[in-house]
Amino acid sequence: MIFCAAQAEERGDTMLGTAPPQSRVLLVHQPGPWGPRGLTESRCNPAVAQRIEAAAGRAGMRVQAIRRPGKHERDLPTDVYDVAIADASTVTWWRTDDLVTFADELDAGMPRAEPVSVDTVPLFLVCTHGRHDACCALRGIPLATALHRLRPGRVWETTHLSGDRFAANVLVLPGGDLYGRVVPDLAAALVAAAEAGSVMPALLRGRLGMAPFAQAALVYAHEQLGIAARDALTVEGVEPNGTDGARVALATPGGRAVVTVAASTSAPARLTCRGPEHARARVYTGVAISAPGERRAG
Repeated sequence: MIFCAAQAEERGDTMLGTAPPQSRVLLVHQPGPWGPRGLTESRCNPAVAQRIEAAAGRAGMRVQAIRRPGKHERDLPTDVYDVAIADASTVTWWRTDDLVTFADELDAGMPRAEPVSVDTVPLFLVCTHGRHDACCALRGIPLATALHRLRPGRVWETTHLSGDRFAANVLVLPGGDLYGRVVPDLAAALVAAAEAGSVMPALLRGRLGMAPFAQAALVYAHEQLGIAARDALTVEGVEPNGTDGARVALATPGGRAVVTVAASTSAPARLTCRGPEHARARVYTGVAISAPGERRAG
């Protein structure tokens, strides 16, 4: 079998700017097996799952089915669902036995019920969706296990996070930092960084809810400036240069900096384990960064 993650590493595929566009995430606790389509091919009633996904889509949310690490989780009943909405600063949890009503309330704005809890401490969602792509399970399950040993109760297995070839993929909530190629030996470093309000630029794919050019510029700036603090850099604006590049203005502790990002199309390759051999992907590359505080010429 062709393993896309190993091939992508050999090619040196860049991960910059590859986080999904949604800024909010709807989490639905769904123990048991997941089919290739995740929640709609789980033990959840397919019609109800489709209704949830449609309502979340209209609200601009990405849906992730989640379950606890370990095989025992796969046999739990699903009569009552833990559901959550994660945004930039919080993960708000509800418990419901009626996902249809929950979907209707999402369409109306927000669930009417009082939340069970509001979470601000980092949660780690590891893609282990092997029925979607084999690499996600092969690389994701050992990482989820390693993270669970460090932070029991703070780790979830989850469905497809995009970018199968970057497995193991980890989404840190709240905030939406998406990491790729995380190996179990780096689990402790990832936990320490997230809990300290820092990032690991070498593994950071991007941040949910940001345009690809902005994501790529942010990660590149963290690397080039040697700044690990997550909130030390802020995107102020993106000035496209046709379809092949952009200049991204960032606020930094030393003043304004401008990152030049180039966009291109990858050479034909197999981008997923089951995908065609000659697929192409959009590639974002950091080219240059001005010194913080430097005035723009002209």
